[in-house]
Amino acid sequence: MIKIIYGPKGTGKTKQLISAANAAAEDAKGLSVFITDNKRCMYDVARNIRFIDVKDWAIAGEEALCGFVKGVAACNSDHEYIYIDGVARISGKKIEELAGIFFMLDKISAENDITITITCSCTEAELPDFVKKYL
Repeated sequence: MIKIIYGPKGTGKTKQLISAANAAAEDAKGLSVFITDNKRCMYDVARNIRFIDVKDWAIAGEEALCGFVKGVAACNSDHEYIYIDGVARISGKKIEELAGIFFMLDKISAENDITITITCSCTEAELPDFVKKYL
């Protein structure tokens, strides 16, 4: 399952994502991973959630992010949650150009029973149809 947290920049999407991650981690039976492109919220994420700053791994672009998430899912079959803060920012593209990554994330989620939550910096009206289906 894919979940979307959306809203214009500065509306608290990252805080909502952290709250969701921390709440789910309390009862999670599997592993949780929080992927972002900075360390600002590193100490806000619960200690039992793997925090990954993609800049530490030189991840830039949609293809690199896709491969990275696939690697995270493949490295351990116990993943239950993956949180991605700012998928468009990390990929360096606009949200409407990311149909491929959403297709891939949907496939990973379905095949591995992983809940993937993603933040998108835009209003609901600006969300493309391939993202709206996850609302």
